Amino acid sequence: MKDTIFSQETGYILLALFIGLLIGVEREYKNKAAGLRTLMLVTTGSCIFTIISMQIGIANPDRLAANIVTGIGFLGAGAIFKDDNRINGLTTATTIWICAALGMAVGAGLIKVAILGTTIVIMVLSVLKYAEAYIDKQNRTRSYKISAYYTEEIMDELNRCIQAHKLKTSNTTVQKDKEILTVGFKITGKAEHHKILQKQLFQDNRIIQVDYQ
Repeated sequence: MKDTIFSQETGYILLALFIGLLIGVEREYKNKAAGLRTLMLVTTGSCIFTIISMQIGIANPDRLAANIVTGIGFLGAGAIFKDDNRINGLTTATTIWICAALGMAVGAGLIKVAILGTTIVIMVLSVLKYAEAYIDKQNRTRSYKISAYYTEEIMDELNRCIQAHKLKTSNTTVQKDKEILTVGFKITGKAEHHKILQKQLFQDNRIIQVDYQ
């Protein structure tokens, strides 16, 4: 009986390790912060903790398992960082979170749930990126910082130029230093329209510098 239990638990741990491997390969290929080793350890660790909680907490097996969610929350938060005006790492943090859930599912013996969840995660990370890229092309938001020689008309002309390319502006900031006007725009529109606007701005002799991201 002990051998059967041991082999079953070993199988669970190896399956959790394999699930982490599958998802980790995709993340590693894209050079993400949480890659192969991290996700393999997350799924395996979550699986082991779940097995332990079911063995030593027979009356309340959910106690130790619930703490896995809290611990993974702190781990995922470490993957999120702010870069200028953008928040990065949300997908990585979410991947860590769901890998812990998959490891817990394996540890609890919910193999079908774990396999289905793994399939969905791989599809979302690898297949849906193309849909995401298409949507981004159709409606991309960029932050622009434009420095130009000051004239009374320059601000209106910049706005007209942006609108002429079917782009929308928001969160405009203006700063004037002597004869230099620096304007910050958040501009939204198609990627191809952004390229045309950038080309026109670079060719304008009144504009000193254009930064965008």
